[in-house]
Amino acid sequence: MIDGLVVDARVVRGAFTLDARLRAAPGEVVAVLGPNGAGKSTLLSAVAGLTPVSAGRILLDGQVLDDAGSGAFLDAAHRPVGVVFQGLRLFPHLSVLDNVAFAPRARGAGRARSRAVAHDWISRLGLVELADRRPGALSGGQAQRVALARALAGDPAVLLLDEPLSALDARTRLDVQGELKRHLSGFAGPSLVVTHDPVEALVLADRLVVVEHGRVVQEGTPAHVARRPATEYVARLIGLNLYPGTADGDEVRLDGGGTLVVPQHGEHGPVLVALRPSAIVVSPHRPDASSARNTWPATVAGLTMLADRVRLDLVGAPSALVDVTPAAVAELGIVAGGQVWLSAKATEIEVYQPSAPTAGPQP
Repeated sequence: MIDGLVVDARVVRGAFTLDARLRAAPGEVVAVLGPNGAGKSTLLSAVAGLTPVSAGRILLDGQVLDDAGSGAFLDAAHRPVGVVFQGLRLFPHLSVLDNVAFAPRARGAGRARSRAVAHDWISRLGLVELADRRPGALSGGQAQRVALARALAGDPAVLLLDEPLSALDARTRLDVQGELKRHLSGFAGPSLVVTHDPVEALVLADRLVVVEHGRVVQEGTPAHVARRPATEYVARLIGLNLYPGTADGDEVRLDGGGTLVVPQHGEHGPVLVALRPSAIVVSPHRPDASSARNTWPATVAGLTMLADRVRLDLVGAPSALVDVTPAAVAELGIVAGGQVWLSAKATEIEVYQPSAPTAGPQP
């Protein structure tokens, strides 16, 4: 028997097609990242049984949930799936206790049994003192815990969380992330967390799956994805400069223009080059060639304040995002439209081969 969740399916919704191939082991938290319209919510909808697959199949612990080839399909009401919806979607007219009890009632449990299960879960999640309140009287963090308790009260074999923290303000989101991580780590089944927030994904997940244009373009541990992004979207998401190019010895000719000297890496042919914004030095004049093997001119296209630093959007060959301190902006006289010189040490550059997108099943 195959343990955990296995998705090898194609889902067609109107003009959009999602080709998805992924696995989530028991106890594993997988974050699904991607831009709007990439297919993240379509994936969750298929696993939940709200959207049938057009090709391929979905398995959970060896049980067929959906198989386009055989026609087997387990409807949403009978799937052992717990869902925390975007915006949480608590029933406003029900108390916390009755919101949580709704899950076992929907699975066929009687009223007394459902309330007993609900009492157990609100106790586990520290909600006992809120049992009689309605959602309108809850804080954002409290409502998030209620939604999670409701999902868990249905005794699911897999948890699906669609942007679970999106309804929270920034400060509450940071407080709740760690708490949600603890609850997910105690869940025995696989969990899929859809998000567009890289911090949320890094905090919550054991593994990341990145979806773009209906295809899985990268997957791996958070550390691997953060160090070696496969696409420009992923690089921007985690704050890296990413350049496709062609390696030839210790040089990479960049597709977008320019050449970078890189560490000896043994790669030849198409590669990706990653460079941290903080690893690039900005100077008002051309630096001494002995200080860095890579130097090039650029034009300041924009400046954005990010907490305690300023991010510069610089156009050149190559273009780059660079992080500097506010003091450096003043000292160097950096202004939009101004000319600067950039430099980067070869040892600060990461070079690796691009990975191919994961293909879905054949129709």
